[in-house]
Amino acid sequence: MQFIDRAEIEVEAGKGGDGIVAFRREKYVPAGGPAGGNGGKGGSVILKAEENLQTLLDFRYARRFKADNGKRGGPNNCTGAMGKDTIVEVPCGTVVYDLETEEILGDLVKNGQTLCVAEGGKGGLGNKHFLSNQNRAPEYALPGLEGEHRNLRLELKLLAEVGIIGLPNAGKSTLIASLSAARPKIADYPFTTLVPNLGVVRKPTGDGTVFADIPGLIAGAHEGIGLGHEFLRHIERTRLLLHLVDVTSADPIADYEVIQQELTAYGRGLSDRPQIIALNKVDACDRDTLDLIKEELQQLSESPVFAISAVTKVGVEELLQTIWHHLEQATSNYENSSLPLV
Repeated sequence: MQFIDRAEIEVEAGKGGDGIVAFRREKYVPAGGPAGGNGGKGGSVILKAEENLQTLLDFRYARRFKADNGKRGGPNNCTGAMGKDTIVEVPCGTVVYDLETEEILGDLVKNGQTLCVAEGGKGGLGNKHFLSNQNRAPEYALPGLEGEHRNLRLELKLLAEVGIIGLPNAGKSTLIASLSAARPKIADYPFTTLVPNLGVVRKPTGDGTVFADIPGLIAGAHEGIGLGHEFLRHIERTRLLLHLVDVTSADPIADYEVIQQELTAYGRGLSDRPQIIALNKVDACDRDTLDLIKEELQQLSESPVFAISAVTKVGVEELLQTIWHHLEQATSNYENSSLPLV
Protein backbone atom coordinates (compact mmCIF):
# COMPACT_ATOMS: atom_id res chain seq x y z
CA MET A 1 0.00 0.00 0.00
CA GLN A 2 1.38 3.39 -1.01
CA PHE A 3 1.52 5.94 1.81
CA ILE A 4 0.07 9.33 0.82
CA ASP A 5 -0.39 11.86 3.63
CA ARG A 6 -1.45 14.97 1.69
CA ALA A 7 -4.11 15.50 -0.96
CA GLU A 8 -6.14 18.28 -2.56
CA ILE A 9 -9.79 17.75 -3.43
CA GLU A 10 -12.74 19.74 -4.75
CA VAL A 11 -16.15 19.45 -3.10
CA GLU A 12 -19.46 20.82 -4.34
CA ALA A 13 -22.77 20.59 -2.52
CA GLY A 14 -26.05 20.15 -4.35
CA LYS A 15 -28.23 23.04 -5.52
CA GLY A 16 -31.55 23.53 -3.80
CA GLY A 17 -34.64 22.63 -5.80
CA ASP A 18 -36.76 25.42 -7.29
CA GLY A 19 -40.09 26.39 -5.84
CA ILE A 20 -43.00 26.24 -8.29
CA VAL A 21 -46.10 28.22 -9.20
CA ALA A 22 -49.26 26.15 -8.91
CA PHE A 23 -52.92 26.65 -7.95
CA ARG A 24 -55.53 24.35 -6.52
CA ARG A 25 -58.21 23.64 -9.12
CA GLU A 26 -60.29 20.88 -7.51
CA LYS A 27 -63.94 20.77 -8.45
CA TYR A 28 -65.25 21.49 -4.96
CA VAL A 29 -62.61 24.07 -4.00
CA PRO A 30 -63.84 27.24 -5.74
CA ALA A 31 -61.16 29.47 -4.20
CA GLY A 32 -58.26 27.06 -3.88
CA GLY A 33 -55.55 29.66 -4.14
CA PRO A 34 -51.79 29.18 -4.62
CA ALA A 35 -50.43 25.71 -3.87
CA GLY A 36 -46.90 25.64 -5.26
CA GLY A 37 -44.52 23.60 -3.08
CA ASN A 38 -41.00 24.44 -1.96
CA GLY A 39 -37.92 22.96 -3.53
CA GLY A 40 -35.92 20.36 -1.60
CA LYS A 41 -32.59 21.16 0.07
CA GLY A 42 -29.46 20.20 -1.85
CA GLY A 43 -27.26 17.41 -0.56
CA SER A 44 -24.12 18.21 1.47
CA VAL A 45 -20.58 16.82 1.21
CA ILE A 46 -19.53 15.26 4.52
CA LEU A 47 -16.15 13.86 5.52
CA LYS A 48 -16.19 10.86 7.87
CA ALA A 49 -13.21 9.46 9.81
CA GLU A 50 -12.63 5.74 9.26
CA GLU A 51 -10.13 3.84 11.43
CA ASN A 52 -9.53 1.16 8.78
CA LEU A 53 -7.95 3.70 6.41
CA GLN A 54 -4.25 4.52 6.81
CA THR A 55 -3.49 6.72 3.78
CA LEU A 56 -4.97 9.38 1.50
CA LEU A 57 -4.05 7.34 -1.58
CA ASP A 58 -7.64 7.15 -2.85
CA PHE A 59 -7.69 10.92 -3.35
CA ARG A 60 -4.92 10.69 -5.90
CA TYR A 61 -7.45 9.16 -8.29
CA ALA A 62 -10.74 10.72 -7.15
CA ARG A 63 -10.41 14.44 -6.51
CA ARG A 64 -13.91 15.83 -7.10
CA PHE A 65 -16.94 15.05 -4.97
CA LYS A 66 -20.43 16.40 -5.68
CA ALA A 67 -23.68 15.89 -3.78
CA ASP A 68 -27.09 15.54 -5.44
CA ASN A 69 -29.31 18.51 -6.20
CA GLY A 70 -32.64 18.95 -4.42
CA LYS A 71 -35.82 18.31 -6.42
CA ARG A 72 -38.22 21.05 -7.45
CA GLY A 73 -41.41 21.52 -5.50
CA GLY A 74 -44.69 19.94 -6.56
CA PRO A 75 -48.32 21.02 -6.77
CA ASN A 76 -50.70 20.72 -3.83
CA ASN A 77 -48.08 22.22 -1.51
CA CYS A 78 -45.73 19.26 -1.95
CA THR A 79 -42.09 19.89 -1.01
CA GLY A 80 -39.44 18.50 -3.35
CA ALA A 81 -37.19 15.67 -2.23
CA MET A 82 -33.87 16.55 -0.56
CA GLY A 83 -30.67 15.81 -2.42
CA LYS A 84 -28.63 12.85 -1.19
CA ASP A 85 -25.54 13.70 0.88
CA THR A 86 -22.15 12.51 -0.33
CA ILE A 87 -20.12 10.80 2.43
CA VAL A 88 -16.34 10.79 1.87
CA GLU A 89 -14.30 8.51 4.14
CA VAL A 90 -10.88 9.70 5.33
CA PRO A 91 -8.33 8.19 7.76
CA CYS A 92 -8.49 9.10 11.43
CA GLY A 93 -6.04 11.94 12.03
CA THR A 94 -6.96 13.93 8.92
CA VAL A 95 -6.80 17.73 9.21
CA VAL A 96 -8.97 19.63 6.72
CA TYR A 97 -7.88 23.03 5.36
CA ASP A 98 -9.65 25.48 3.06
CA LEU A 99 -7.17 25.74 0.19
CA GLU A 100 -7.88 29.41 -0.49
CA THR A 101 -7.97 30.84 3.03
CA GLU A 102 -5.74 28.24 4.81
CA GLU A 103 -8.42 28.08 7.50
CA ILE A 104 -8.59 24.81 9.43
CA LEU A 105 -12.12 23.53 8.95
CA GLY A 106 -11.78 20.51 11.20
CA ASP A 107 -9.60 17.76 12.63
CA LEU A 108 -11.03 14.26 12.35
CA VAL A 109 -9.39 12.12 15.04
CA LYS A 110 -12.11 9.74 16.26
CA ASN A 111 -13.59 6.86 14.32
CA GLY A 112 -16.98 7.87 12.94
CA GLN A 113 -16.42 11.60 13.50
CA THR A 114 -17.96 13.69 10.71
CA LEU A 115 -17.40 17.16 9.26
CA CYS A 116 -19.66 18.94 6.79
CA VAL A 117 -17.32 20.68 4.33
CA ALA A 118 -19.93 21.87 1.81
CA GLU A 119 -23.48 22.71 2.86
CA GLY A 120 -26.30 22.02 0.41
CA GLY A 121 -28.27 24.96 -0.98
CA LYS A 122 -31.69 25.80 0.44
CA GLY A 123 -34.74 24.99 -1.63
CA GLY A 124 -36.66 27.86 -3.23
CA LEU A 125 -40.06 28.93 -1.91
CA GLY A 126 -43.22 28.03 -3.84
CA ASN A 127 -45.87 30.63 -4.62
CA LYS A 128 -47.97 29.56 -1.61
CA HIS A 129 -45.55 31.57 0.57
CA PHE A 130 -46.37 34.83 -1.20
CA LEU A 131 -50.10 34.80 -0.58
CA SER A 132 -51.27 38.06 1.05
CA ASN A 133 -54.32 40.27 1.26
CA GLN A 134 -52.86 42.42 -1.47
CA ASN A 135 -51.93 39.49 -3.72
CA ARG A 136 -54.40 36.63 -3.62
CA ALA A 137 -52.91 34.81 -6.62
CA PRO A 138 -49.12 35.22 -6.66
CA GLU A 139 -47.63 33.93 -9.89
CA TYR A 140 -43.98 33.76 -8.90
CA ALA A 141 -41.72 31.46 -6.89
CA LEU A 142 -38.05 31.48 -5.87
CA PRO A 143 -35.28 29.36 -7.38
CA GLY A 144 -33.16 27.14 -5.15
CA LEU A 145 -29.83 28.44 -3.86
CA GLU A 146 -26.51 27.10 -5.06
CA GLY A 147 -24.66 24.72 -2.76
CA GLU A 148 -21.25 25.55 -1.29
CA HIS A 149 -18.19 24.92 -3.42
CA ARG A 150 -14.74 24.52 -1.87
CA ASN A 151 -11.23 23.43 -2.67
CA LEU A 152 -9.71 21.57 0.27
CA ARG A 153 -6.33 20.30 1.38
CA LEU A 154 -6.27 17.14 3.45
CA GLU A 155 -3.27 16.43 5.66
CA LEU A 156 -2.87 13.18 7.54
CA LYS A 157 -1.15 13.27 10.92
CA LEU A 158 -0.68 9.79 12.30
CA LEU A 159 -2.29 8.99 15.63
CA ALA A 160 0.51 7.48 17.71
CA GLU A 161 1.36 7.83 21.38
CA VAL A 162 5.10 7.27 20.96
CA GLY A 163 7.15 8.70 18.10
CA ILE A 164 10.52 7.09 17.38
CA ILE A 165 12.96 9.67 16.01
CA GLY A 166 16.64 9.73 15.12
CA LEU A 167 19.04 10.07 12.21
CA PRO A 168 18.80 7.59 9.32
CA ASN A 169 20.21 4.16 10.18
CA ALA A 170 19.85 4.71 13.94
CA GLY A 171 17.82 1.50 14.15
CA LYS A 172 14.27 2.88 14.35
CA SER A 173 12.76 0.31 11.99
CA THR A 174 14.64 -2.52 13.68
CA LEU A 175 13.28 -1.47 17.07
CA ILE A 176 9.65 -1.17 15.96
CA ALA A 177 9.95 -4.55 14.22
CA SER A 178 11.26 -6.19 17.39
CA LEU A 179 8.55 -4.65 19.58
CA SER A 180 5.51 -5.17 17.34
CA ALA A 181 4.11 -7.07 14.39
CA ALA A 182 5.14 -4.27 12.00
CA ARG A 183 7.56 -5.42 9.29
CA PRO A 184 9.26 -2.35 7.81
CA LYS A 185 12.07 -2.62 5.29
CA ILE A 186 15.41 -2.93 7.12
CA ALA A 187 18.84 -2.56 5.51
CA ASP A 188 22.32 -1.26 6.39
CA TYR A 189 22.10 2.00 4.43
CA PRO A 190 20.47 5.38 5.16
CA PHE A 191 16.91 6.24 4.11
CA THR A 192 15.80 2.63 4.00
CA THR A 193 12.49 3.79 5.48
CA LEU A 194 10.70 6.17 3.13
CA VAL A 195 7.32 6.34 4.91
CA PRO A 196 6.25 6.30 8.57
CA ASN A 197 5.65 2.85 10.01
CA LEU A 198 3.09 2.14 12.70
CA GLY A 199 3.33 -0.72 15.17
CA VAL A 200 1.16 -1.71 18.13
CA VAL A 201 3.21 -2.62 21.22
CA ARG A 202 1.41 -4.57 23.93
CA LYS A 203 1.57 -3.41 27.53
CA PRO A 204 1.74 -5.93 30.39
CA THR A 205 -1.96 -5.20 30.98
CA GLY A 206 -2.75 -6.34 27.43
CA ASP A 207 -3.60 -2.89 26.08
CA GLY A 208 -1.98 -1.80 22.85
CA THR A 209 0.07 1.38 22.38
CA VAL A 210 0.81 2.74 18.91
CA PHE A 211 4.45 3.50 18.11
CA ALA A 212 5.40 5.44 14.97
CA ASP A 213 8.79 5.17 13.25
CA ILE A 214 9.39 8.62 11.71
CA PRO A 215 11.87 8.48 8.79
CA GLY A 216 14.20 10.92 7.15
CA LEU A 217 15.27 13.32 9.90
CA ILE A 218 18.60 14.93 9.00
CA ALA A 219 20.14 18.40 9.36
CA GLY A 220 17.90 20.87 7.54
CA ALA A 221 14.85 18.60 7.63
CA HIS A 222 12.58 21.48 8.71
CA GLU A 223 13.55 23.30 5.48
CA GLY A 224 12.71 20.35 3.26
CA ILE A 225 16.11 18.64 3.15
CA GLY A 226 15.81 14.85 3.12
CA LEU A 227 12.39 13.45 4.04
CA GLY A 228 11.93 15.00 7.48
CA HIS A 229 9.94 18.02 6.30
CA GLU A 230 7.30 15.68 4.90
CA PHE A 231 6.98 13.60 8.06
CA LEU A 232 7.72 15.89 11.02
CA ARG A 233 4.01 16.66 11.19
CA HIS A 234 3.34 13.06 12.15
CA ILE A 235 4.94 13.48 15.57
CA GLU A 236 2.85 16.57 16.41
CA ARG A 237 0.23 14.35 18.05
CA THR A 238 2.59 12.06 19.96
CA ARG A 239 2.68 12.23 23.75
CA LEU A 240 6.25 10.95 24.04
CA LEU A 241 9.33 10.96 21.79
CA LEU A 242 11.78 8.06 21.83
CA HIS A 243 15.07 9.41 20.48
CA LEU A 244 17.39 6.69 19.16
CA VAL A 245 21.10 7.50 18.93
CA ASP A 246 23.51 5.18 17.12
CA VAL A 247 26.50 4.67 19.44
CA THR A 248 28.58 3.28 16.55
CA SER A 249 28.40 6.52 14.52
CA ALA A 250 31.38 8.88 14.21
CA ASP A 251 29.90 11.39 16.69
CA PRO A 252 26.79 10.26 18.62
CA ILE A 253 26.63 13.53 20.59
CA ALA A 254 26.52 15.58 17.38
CA ASP A 255 23.84 13.23 16.04
CA TYR A 256 21.71 13.89 19.11
CA GLU A 257 22.14 17.66 18.78
CA VAL A 258 21.16 17.63 15.10
CA ILE A 259 17.77 16.12 15.88
CA GLN A 260 17.19 18.50 18.80
CA GLN A 261 17.95 21.48 16.56
CA GLU A 262 15.50 20.24 13.94
CA LEU A 263 12.72 19.81 16.49
CA THR A 264 13.31 23.36 17.74
CA ALA A 265 13.44 24.81 14.22
CA TYR A 266 10.22 23.03 13.20
CA GLY A 267 8.37 24.48 16.19
CA ARG A 268 4.81 23.52 17.10
CA GLY A 269 6.01 22.50 20.57
CA LEU A 270 8.02 19.47 19.43
CA SER A 271 11.14 20.53 21.32
CA ASP A 272 9.09 20.67 24.55
CA ARG A 273 7.63 17.19 24.08
CA PRO A 274 8.77 14.67 26.74
CA GLN A 275 11.67 12.56 25.46
CA ILE A 276 13.47 9.36 26.32
CA ILE A 277 16.94 8.83 24.84
CA ALA A 278 18.04 5.34 23.86
CA LEU A 279 21.60 4.59 22.85
CA ASN A 280 21.17 1.83 20.28
CA LYS A 281 23.54 -0.87 18.95
CA VAL A 282 25.34 -1.29 22.29
CA ASP A 283 26.18 -4.85 21.24
CA ALA A 284 28.65 -3.32 18.76
CA CYS A 285 30.27 -0.85 21.20
CA ASP A 286 32.81 -1.33 23.98
CA ARG A 287 31.74 -0.55 27.54
CA ASP A 288 34.08 2.39 28.18
CA THR A 289 32.97 4.23 25.04
CA LEU A 290 29.32 3.58 25.88
CA ASP A 291 29.70 4.92 29.43
CA LEU A 292 31.41 8.07 28.12
CA ILE A 293 28.67 8.76 25.56
CA LYS A 294 25.94 8.12 28.13
CA GLU A 295 27.56 10.48 30.64
CA GLU A 296 27.87 13.28 28.05
CA LEU A 297 24.21 12.91 27.00
CA GLN A 298 23.01 12.99 30.58
CA GLN A 299 24.87 16.29 31.02
CA LEU A 300 23.26 17.72 27.86
CA SER A 301 19.70 16.60 28.53
CA GLU A 302 17.34 16.17 31.45
CA SER A 303 15.75 13.21 29.66
CA PRO A 304 16.46 9.68 30.89
CA VAL A 305 19.15 7.84 28.89
CA PHE A 306 19.06 4.09 28.23
CA ALA A 307 21.47 1.71 26.53
CA ILE A 308 19.77 -0.87 24.30
CA SER A 309 20.23 -3.17 21.36
CA ALA A 310 17.19 -3.40 19.09
CA VAL A 311 18.62 -6.59 17.55
CA THR A 312 19.45 -8.56 20.71
CA LYS A 313 16.80 -6.75 22.83
CA VAL A 314 19.32 -5.91 25.54
CA GLY A 315 17.85 -3.18 27.77
CA VAL A 316 14.59 -3.04 25.78
CA GLU A 317 12.37 -4.30 28.62
CA GLU A 318 13.67 -1.64 31.02
CA LEU A 319 13.10 0.98 28.32
CA LEU A 320 9.51 -0.15 27.82
CA GLN A 321 8.79 0.01 31.55
CA THR A 322 9.89 3.65 31.58
CA ILE A 323 7.75 4.40 28.51
CA TRP A 324 4.65 2.89 30.17
CA HIS A 325 5.34 4.95 33.30
CA HIS A 326 5.62 8.19 31.30
CA LEU A 327 2.39 7.49 29.41
CA GLU A 328 0.49 6.72 32.60
CA GLN A 329 1.83 9.90 34.17
CA ALA A 330 0.78 11.94 31.13
CA THR A 331 -2.72 10.44 31.28
CA SER A 332 -2.96 11.20 35.00
CA ASN A 333 -1.88 14.80 34.45
CA TYR A 334 -4.48 15.17 31.70
CA GLU A 335 -7.29 13.83 33.88
CA ASN A 336 -6.36 16.32 36.62
CA SER A 337 -6.25 19.34 34.29
CA SER A 338 -8.33 21.03 31.61
CA LEU A 339 -5.55 20.88 29.05
CA PRO A 340 -6.06 18.78 25.89
CA LEU A 341 -4.06 15.56 25.68
CA VAL A 342 -1.59 15.78 22.78
